[in-house]
Amino acid sequence: MPTDLAALKFNQLSVVGLTALALITRTPWISGVLGAAMLFGAAFPQRSPLRAAYRALSPRLGLTPQIVDEAPDAHHFAQGVGSAFLLASFAALLGGFTGLGVALGFTVIGLAMLNLTTQICVGCLLYYRYKLLRYRLGARA
Repeated sequence: MPTDLAALKFNQLSVVGLTALALITRTPWISGVLGAAMLFGAAFPQRSPLRAAYRALSPRLGLTPQIVDEAPDAHHFAQGVGSAFLLASFAALLGGFTGLGVALGFTVIGLAMLNLTTQICVGCLLYYRYKLLRYRLGARA
C-alpha cells in the first residue's frame, strides 16, 4: 500500500503549529478539535480531515506527493496515539490541570518535531514493537 511522505510532513507541521497555537493562546478547544480530527483520521484514513486539508492546500503550497511503497498502518497508529495525547491535554486543560495539559501538548509537539527533523516516528516504533510482541506471544501458543 502506498504512503505519501509529503502528506505525513504536512500533518506533522499542522500538528506542531496548531498545538503550539493552542498552548500559546491558551485556547484548549484547538487541541480538542485537532485531537478529534486526528482520531477520526486514524480510524478512517480515507476520510481524514487532515488529508482533505492537505489535498486542498498542497497545490497552493507547492507540495508534490512523495509516494513510497510502505504500509501506512504504523503511521495511522502513531496518529491515534498523538490524538489520545492531544485529547488528554484538552481534558486536563479544561479540568484545571494546566501543567499536565501543557506537558502533554508539548510532548505531542516534541514527538512530531522529532519525526520531522530525523524521520524517527516514536508511534511507529511502538506499533512495530506491539506487532512483534503479538507475534512472539502467538508463536508460543
